[in-house]
Amino acid sequence: MNTQNTIQLPAEWARQSGVMLTWPHVHSDWQPFLETVEPVFCDIAHHSSEHERVLISCWDDSHQTHISNLLSERGTDLKQIRFYKVTSNDSWARDHGPITILKQQKPVLLDFGFNGWGNKYEAKLDNAISRHLCSQGAFANNEFESIDLVLEGGSIESDGLGTLLTTSRCLLSPQRNPSLDRPQLEQQLSQRLGINRFLWLEHGHLAGDDTDSHIDTLARFCSADTICHVSCDEPADEHYEALQEMAAELTAFRQANGKPYKLVPLPMTLPIYNEDNVRLPSTYANFLIINNAVLMPTYEDEHDSLAQQQLAMCFPDREIIAINCKPLIEQYGSLHCVTMQLPEGILA
Repeated sequence: MNTQNTIQLPAEWARQSGVMLTWPHVHSDWQPFLETVEPVFCDIAHHSSEHERVLISCWDDSHQTHISNLLSERGTDLKQIRFYKVTSNDSWARDHGPITILKQQKPVLLDFGFNGWGNKYEAKLDNAISRHLCSQGAFANNEFESIDLVLEGGSIESDGLGTLLTTSRCLLSPQRNPSLDRPQLEQQLSQRLGINRFLWLEHGHLAGDDTDSHIDTLARFCSADTICHVSCDEPADEHYEALQEMAAELTAFRQANGKPYKLVPLPMTLPIYNEDNVRLPSTYANFLIINNAVLMPTYEDEHDSLAQQQLAMCFPDREIIAINCKPLIEQYGSLHCVTMQLPEGILA
């Protein structure tokens, strides 16, 4: 095969030029939670900026000034921050941000459609964010392509070698790409992302999750031969049966060389409920890999330290940085959900 003509979806642990954030604001559902959630965004931006650049989409000039002041108070080096003014519905950059492939070894940003996780929420502004960023020069002179296919970054995991880990409940949801069945969707993703192997999970979900079981809430590649996953050993917990079935599926999966994957279980948190008594989707699988570090979500939970130990086993050469993400799950997502990594060569 001529490698010059191959398409590759990089693994998250590949070198990065930066992390993308869409900052919460008063015009979004974050409005009642801004006082508690903005410090979380500050922590994510600050720790990311110590390893790479951070691209922040903000509502307008006054919003940018406000964010700059918050980050200055946090002690963040603002020379590492790139601000762009783009209106947004919400802050889930993982799902409205661009998915970057390497085509002939050069980065290409793919702007897939985003329809609010199957038309659950208004998303027209979010669906246009990447295009607006591109028009403002955020991605330098890299190729940018809009694609008529609904696909969220949180719904796919790549090992960087052509294998995709995903869930059928999300990718085959009739509210996303109703005209495509599984073989047709696989063909599209093979063509667009250079995928040659699909690992489909049929089981696994989190209470309170409104993404239809995004893979980044359940199971993640830590290296080409290692998958960490949320586990549940408490039979009385509502997740027990589905996560036991998911663990059995992961055990049955094989690498391209035929060997089983090394599986690393992550604990479940104790149940966390909002004021309406809805259980929130707290998950340690929603970590972000950046250059030389991993940002992991914590929840003021007794299992935080065990989760950190497990992730340290998965990433022995990276610093594990814990960030309290309990305020984030009030809107049913966590750390990985509000970020999108931008591979090397994207940011000028």
